[in-house]
Amino acid sequence: MNMNRWARLFTWQHMNKDGKEEETKGQESNEKKKEATPKINWKEWVVDPSEEFYYTWLQIMILPICYNWVIIICRTCFYDIEEMYLATWLTLDYICDLFYVVDTVIGVRTGFLEQGILVRDLSRLKMRYLRSSRFKWDIASLLPTDLLYLQLGIHTPLVRVNRFLRTSRLNEALDRMETRTAYPNTFRVAKLMLYIFVLIHWNACIYFSLSNYLGFGMDEWVYPNISDPEFASTRRQYFYSFWFSTLILTTVGDTPPPTCEEEYLFLIADMLIAVLVFASVVGSMGDVISSLRDRDNVFFPNHELVKGYLRSRKISKELQKRVNDWYQHLHINKKITRENEILQHLPITLQTATAVSVHLPTLSKVTIFQNCENSLLEQLVLKLIPQVYSPGEYVCKKGDVGHEMYIIKEGKLAVVADDGVTQFAVLGDGNFFGEISILNIKGNKSGNRRTANIRSIGYSDLFSLSKEGLTETLLEFPAAKRLLEEKGRQILTKMGMLDEMDEGEGDVEKTEDKVKRLEASLETQQTKLARLIAELESSARKMMHRVVQLELQTEEWEGIVAEGAQEEMKEYEIVKEREIGDGKGEGEKEDEEEPMKEGERGEGDGGEESLEEKEKGVRGASDNEKEETEEGVKKETHQDKKRDGK
Repeated sequence: MNMNRWARLFTWQHMNKDGKEEETKGQESNEKKKEATPKINWKEWVVDPSEEFYYTWLQIMILPICYNWVIIICRTCFYDIEEMYLATWLTLDYICDLFYVVDTVIGVRTGFLEQGILVRDLSRLKMRYLRSSRFKWDIASLLPTDLLYLQLGIHTPLVRVNRFLRTSRLNEALDRMETRTAYPNTFRVAKLMLYIFVLIHWNACIYFSLSNYLGFGMDEWVYPNISDPEFASTRRQYFYSFWFSTLILTTVGDTPPPTCEEEYLFLIADMLIAVLVFASVVGSMGDVISSLRDRDNVFFPNHELVKGYLRSRKISKELQKRVNDWYQHLHINKKITRENEILQHLPITLQTATAVSVHLPTLSKVTIFQNCENSLLEQLVLKLIPQVYSPGEYVCKKGDVGHEMYIIKEGKLAVVADDGVTQFAVLGDGNFFGEISILNIKGNKSGNRRTANIRSIGYSDLFSLSKEGLTETLLEFPAAKRLLEEKGRQILTKMGMLDEMDEGEGDVEKTEDKVKRLEASLETQQTKLARLIAELESSARKMMHRVVQLELQTEEWEGIVAEGAQEEMKEYEIVKEREIGDGKGEGEKEDEEEPMKEGERGEGDGGEESLEEKEKGVRGASDNEKEETEEGVKKETHQDKKRDGK
């Protein structure tokens, strides 16, 4: 008994411990959850227009706006609907008003982008909202016009017509939905049908109200007399009005002719609206069809152009059938071969992210690209080009020069013999081939040529990576280039296709070619330098000769000027002596002066002859110097030519 008691006591204590531990664990987990969920500070809460909450709220606002556009006019024109469900309408009215108030608060706290950054300053957000035109429309749509019920009566819902002023939010919501939906063309058609429905609904309500004004059953054009039980129900009244309005606006079916002026005016207005509706419907459908065609032209090659070319060139029917089957396969299975053209409008970062999400798993399966840098793979995925091959078509043949490698995305390809029948192996999804030919590894015995025939068994989807694309990418990743070349050598070694001796000789030959090229360039530079030095020396000599000639000419002119000045002084002294002389005989003076003049003339003649001789001597010296310089230049040019010849 004691043992049983002690056992029960121990079990009870153990159960209490386990319960306490579970409670503490539960409290800790709850505390962690509270810490993980961030607390929202409602005083500083700001709505980001790009977040999901804003988009969801716009979708919610569609309901109250459409309610006001549809119900207010319906209650105004159909009195029975207004009287029978008055409590329901009033409740829905003020619920919609509550949504309008919340929408105004969200509008005040909606952030905006400034220099690409979301502004969260509430004071700036309030000032921006108060200064915008949206604030005026929002306030006008919330004016308490329901107070007019006190004067006009509770059954006058037309006082709430200012609620239509919130329509801008409806347009914003529909535009957002059109950009985010996966089927924009279908959405455009649905939006157009919504507008047409609202238009016909308003026209039906106005038609019923006009019939009430003119008198029910007055003629065949207005609504029949409501005293007739067949046309007395509210449902029949609305459906008949909607049907008659549809006949008028769509101009299908016969309508009774109008009999009074009001009916004529109503029909004229409806006919004009019908023209606009018809034009909008035709234009919208035309836009939808053209957008679908443009989308097909972007996604798929233009089949019509190719078919026209084949017919004009009189291509055989068998080849035309192969081309048509290929196009048909693309369209039926939605195969896209122009991914790069479709994504080129995106920024490079989004292009890379999209291509990585689509092609990176396929590229990472290639053996030589495993363990490479992620940045290298991200660059390579942009170079992948989708290709589709038809049944029996050869992807490559033995002996062809390899310009690209292939990765199998979907389908099966066979490695066949030269006869095209014998199959050595079958390649499936994820396999690849031709990777060695684009690496240009030295010592490759195949010489970068295909070593097998590969043919598509059925329709095969491949990715091709060109040698140019890989080379361009590897220029920025030299370490990855060395790694890929090393992996390629290992694969060739296992296949027995690598000639190491040829590779070493190729390296030696490459080094010798580099040395020869450097020596030739060095000799060319030395020749150019010698020419420049010779030209510099000759130009310096010419300059020195020119300076000497200028100095000699300057000295000659200085001597001539000095001699002319001395003669003028002598003549001046002679004239002065004649004037001062005493009254001696003029004859004697003349006899004395004449020999003096003759002597002066003789001296003058002799002086002129001496100057001419000097000038001749200077000119001779200058001519000799010119001849010497010309001979020196000729010798130098002759030496330069000899050097160039060497």
